[in-house]
Amino acid sequence: MPSNVQGGKVFGLLKEQQRSKLEEINKEYLEDQKYRDEEDLPEKLEGLKNKYSEFDLNDQGEIDMMGLKLMMEKLGVPKTHLELKKMIVEVTGGGSSNTINYRDFVKMMLGKRSAVLKLVLVFEDKANGAACKPGGPPPKRDISSLP
Repeated sequence: MPSNVQGGKVFGLLKEQQRSKLEEINKEYLEDQKYRDEEDLPEKLEGLKNKYSEFDLNDQGEIDMMGLKLMMEKLGVPKTHLELKKMIVEVTGGGSSNTINYRDFVKMMLGKRSAVLKLVLVFEDKANGAACKPGGPPPKRDISSLP
């Protein structure tokens, strides 16, 4: 019989530890001279931290292949396994792991290079900011107005 029956509490502590690690990395970026000219840097980093945490499915502090797959599907741009692998290599610079760590993620999002993942995320943010469809029920039409 397991001695720890409070899984929710342990999970909450794990998530809190991960968020504080991401926060430490954010502080490094805030103090980095290279990024001091970046507009709204604290807000951008907070948004990136939240986006990253959402897709860290294995709770290891990394976005793995399944997390990236879920992210792309949620954004409405599903990718094949091979495309996902290419995206990970593009973001990480071709390391041996099949995961994206937070440092690589932030570097990609704040950097000048246009990685596919960055383009998709930026496009998604812009799309969410602008209302594409008018809300409410469609206007009433009669037969004479039909084409």
